[in-house]
Amino acid sequence: MRCVLIASTAAELLFYWADAAFLRRLRPPHAGQVGRDGTGRRGCGKGVRGRAWALTWGCVPQGPALEDSLNTLFAPLIISCAALLEKLADTYTCFATEHGRHLHVLHMFGDCLYIAVNGDGTESEDDLRRTLFVLRRLVEAHCGLVTLDSHLIRKELRPADSEQRERVWSLLRGLLETYSHLREEDQSFAVEAVERLIHPQLCEQCIEFLERQVVQYINASPERGGDEVGHAFLLVHTKLLAFYSSRNASSIRPADLLILILLVQDLYPSESAEEELNPQSVAGKVLPQGPKRSESIPVRGPGSHGAAEKDSDDQDTDDLSVPEVYYTPEPSPGGHSTGSESWLEGTEMLGTGEADAADVQMAEDLLQTLGPLVPEASNPRRIFLDANLREGYCPLLPHTMHCLPLWPGISLVLLTKGPTTQVAVTLYQLLDGFLVLERKLEEGPEAGAPRSYPFLAELRQRMDKFVKKLSGQDIQLQNTWVDFKSKIFSRSEPGSSLELLQAVANVKRQLCSVYRQLFLASAGHSLSQGLRDRAQKLMREKLLDWRDFLLVKSRRNITMVSYLEDFPGLVHFIYVDRTAGQMMAPSLSVTEKSSSELGKGPLAAFIKRKVWSLIALARRYLQKGYTTLMLQDGDYCCSYFLWFENELGYKLEMMEVPVLSDDSAPIGMLAGDYYRKLLRYYSKNHQAEVVKCYELLTVHLGIIPSELVVQQACDLARRLWEPSRIPLL
Repeated sequence: MRCVLIASTAAELLFYWADAAFLRRLRPPHAGQVGRDGTGRRGCGKGVRGRAWALTWGCVPQGPALEDSLNTLFAPLIISCAALLEKLADTYTCFATEHGRHLHVLHMFGDCLYIAVNGDGTESEDDLRRTLFVLRRLVEAHCGLVTLDSHLIRKELRPADSEQRERVWSLLRGLLETYSHLREEDQSFAVEAVERLIHPQLCEQCIEFLERQVVQYINASPERGGDEVGHAFLLVHTKLLAFYSSRNASSIRPADLLILILLVQDLYPSESAEEELNPQSVAGKVLPQGPKRSESIPVRGPGSHGAAEKDSDDQDTDDLSVPEVYYTPEPSPGGHSTGSESWLEGTEMLGTGEADAADVQMAEDLLQTLGPLVPEASNPRRIFLDANLREGYCPLLPHTMHCLPLWPGISLVLLTKGPTTQVAVTLYQLLDGFLVLERKLEEGPEAGAPRSYPFLAELRQRMDKFVKKLSGQDIQLQNTWVDFKSKIFSRSEPGSSLELLQAVANVKRQLCSVYRQLFLASAGHSLSQGLRDRAQKLMREKLLDWRDFLLVKSRRNITMVSYLEDFPGLVHFIYVDRTAGQMMAPSLSVTEKSSSELGKGPLAAFIKRKVWSLIALARRYLQKGYTTLMLQDGDYCCSYFLWFENELGYKLEMMEVPVLSDDSAPIGMLAGDYYRKLLRYYSKNHQAEVVKCYELLTVHLGIIPSELVVQQACDLARRLWEPSRIPLL
């Protein structure tokens, strides 16, 4: 019995997700039935994957007043939270009801209250809080800086039009379901780090191809319509095969890359291994032209294709599993090369008959070996990501994500920026200035007279310049700014603190409104369909002979076989480079059609549960300030280590890490990027060198002495350090 919702402090429902059990308790059985409406996008009888949010969309009670019922149920809780915040500037963040079986976790983000409820004991307080923080990050990724204004974010999350509202809610519900499934099934999402597909030669070839035949070609084409591709990367399921960034692109954070992987998985969920590798099993099926899971919100902002991000120099990776033998399928029988030359010259190099023969051969290859093609790329989606530009740091800069599925499980993703990127940067800088001013005014007379603030003159100059550039296009912003200046720069007595705070709030709202009109509310454009189709076609040709290998490799990226001789007693490990946001771990699959060395029986499932519980336990201890953990758990010994190194790989002296409260942001990248803050905290005492942070989680047989476990952990970390010392991102 689970439910997640977002509400305003006035108890207005802005979003909800609830499973069938929760809805059955909420309304009587005769209240109606669910279809493609408030609880999801699927009709009766179709299951949604993932244990934490899994339910069968059977005939769940549903009535037209379901939202009213939710309001009635949660209104006392919401109102009491708002009252406590107003009177005490504090409120409760977690409580249990009905003998502790029903757990409620709450968190205020701005003026919105996020609530998660679990009534079946399958999720802990940390799980629910993590879900709320990830949901908040997903809202930011789709709404941008509009989240700074409570009035406008209510309009975005709860549009007046019921169809648009259902589209927005279905998008967030699908992302929640996908995230919950990945968190429980995929190691990279369990530890919140990006996993690379280990194959240096193919990675290098793909990076070169992305650079020359995709990014540079599109950016030089007149068809791009003002957009510029900043990043291009290839995914095989949730694993990153290759990543290329143009020279003018800003850096991309690993946390944002993990969000992008989540979006791709939501659009095109991974099929089972049998369906991917067996052409007969998918014969006759047609892959969807659009997103499979959540509906894509169409791009609507002119030039809302924000600044792209990070340069990924040196993306070659060293192969960890030396004993592994890589199988390369036989090339297609046609004489036509599947290399990169075909992008620029095309079939003009061939005669008419030869071109026809090559096309026929390619079509036969695709039909017989690869299964059906995806007829067209998915609709582009606007996404807001953090960026480090020449002008400085800018959070939630608008981008456009084009996801081009090559085959089931393999996707090409392009991130573009538009001509209005600089406007978004200017709006953020102005909003940031007014946020600083607002905090100063809230301090009261102790902060001094408002006109004496050193930054106010520069803020006024930049705001005047921005309003002038609009040339009267936004009268409301112009009038609000004139009103603000008359109050704060008055030669007579300036307005009271309350009046000035209200004037600041009005200016912020108008700036957010301009941002919303530019990047969320108006019709826009993206890369032409021709450019997308061409990139998709050429990338398919490039990877045609590698398809089956990549799909198998993604399931068995690293195996334990190559480590057993040097590390006897080692059952499993996860190594994480927290500076680069990357992880390495042996495959841990327990599906019926694919498995790791542990097989696919009870033992594999048992070890998987052991690893996931170790991850949760390590986070709890790290939250309390412990960086080393070792415990005997039945027949197994579990350990966790966190340490710091300099750029040359020498271990740095350990220091006490901050102890966090129980209601703080969960440890990870998606819910506040704990490790980036930890690195900044540690680097204060090591400003003369580059500091890197690493984690290692191991599971050994219980008969291995603790001293040997520690020694093996040190040796394993040294062995794994070499391939990861050149960051991919």
